[in-house]
Amino acid sequence: MITINEHYLKLQASYLFSDIARRVAAFQEKNPDIEIIKLGIGDVTRPLPRACIDAFHRAVDEMASEASFRGYGPEQGYAFLREAIAKHDFQARGADIQADEIFVSDGAKCDTGNIQELFSQDIKIAIPDPVYPVYLDTNVMAGRTGGYVDGRYQGIVYLDSTRENNFVPALPRDKVDLIYLCFPNNPTGSTISTAELKTWVDYAREHKALILFDAAYEIFIRDHSLPHSIYEIEGAKEVAIEFRSYSKSAGFTGTRCAYTVIPKECTAYDGKGGRHPLHPLWNRRHCTKFNGVSYPVQRAAEAVYSEEGKAQTRALADYYLHNAASVRREMQALGFSFVGGENSPYVWIDGGRDSWDFFDMLLNKAGVVCTPGAGFGRCGNGYIRISAFNSHENVEKAMQRIKGALS
Repeated sequence: MITINEHYLKLQASYLFSDIARRVAAFQEKNPDIEIIKLGIGDVTRPLPRACIDAFHRAVDEMASEASFRGYGPEQGYAFLREAIAKHDFQARGADIQADEIFVSDGAKCDTGNIQELFSQDIKIAIPDPVYPVYLDTNVMAGRTGGYVDGRYQGIVYLDSTRENNFVPALPRDKVDLIYLCFPNNPTGSTISTAELKTWVDYAREHKALILFDAAYEIFIRDHSLPHSIYEIEGAKEVAIEFRSYSKSAGFTGTRCAYTVIPKECTAYDGKGGRHPLHPLWNRRHCTKFNGVSYPVQRAAEAVYSEEGKAQTRALADYYLHNAASVRREMQALGFSFVGGENSPYVWIDGGRDSWDFFDMLLNKAGVVCTPGAGFGRCGNGYIRISAFNSHENVEKAMQRIKGALS
């Protein structure tokens, strides 16, 4: 008989954002005349930058001509995009990343989930709490955890991110093999300093561990002292893989383009202690299971690095940071403590009550959707996340409604 992968049965009944969507749909059905303002899921609302649209159109026109038509492209991504990424995102900041160390994909979510296929079942994994659920759930699916007990999966080393440590977790007490980090952080909006990130790189080098570094929100960094890439840290190329996305930087959530960086120096080990580069392993996985991002989309992504594209994507990020500043201002006036929103589009708010209770109250009394912190892990209970991804008008309206609901 056909049998299932029983590790899927360990997963909690619903994915966080599916549960939110279900509650919102139920509320809307009962209250069809209420306009719901969504500040929960991190989906953008502004159009693609003009430079990307123009490049997209030109590339589509190329596909209409036999002379310039493109069929299958290179699975790793076209050279024109990989070279632009290496030059502008890394070499311009002093990080020695080469074009052939970059793998273009259809999403950082996909890559952060799929990368775990390269590693053995018995590795010790450290994951922050609160955390973007994909890091954890994909390892549950792969069978690297025990059961779910008291809000956590057995076998995982949880890295508590709390107010006491400014939502930057401390190094694990025990040796671990694989470490997930995300800065600017989803969900908390917290950032990490160069000195703090160096301690993680040093730990990984000392313990022969690997860091998976999610930098999907780096475009929102405005503090010049903060690192945009882990490869700004000496030695990181030996022990770190970095993930980036155009979803938030250029509004590509519906267009789908991202990339993963695996330096050729980055290695892991076999059961006998033999050292192996990860670059060829990921290249094999990528070529076997992925057919590449479409040519027009990659041309649109390349346009991000034009002078017009740089200015337009910067303005796009500034637009959302303006919203985040509005959220911070109003929540501060209401007496709440929070982090994020200055170098991140997310504001992490201490609600002083159960996360789902706060979520339901804002939905039912204000018609505003946030994200309950408990959905990101045990350390998230008591917090909510408010996203800046909406229009100025809707954010201002939402904050006035929240003010009324909490008064």
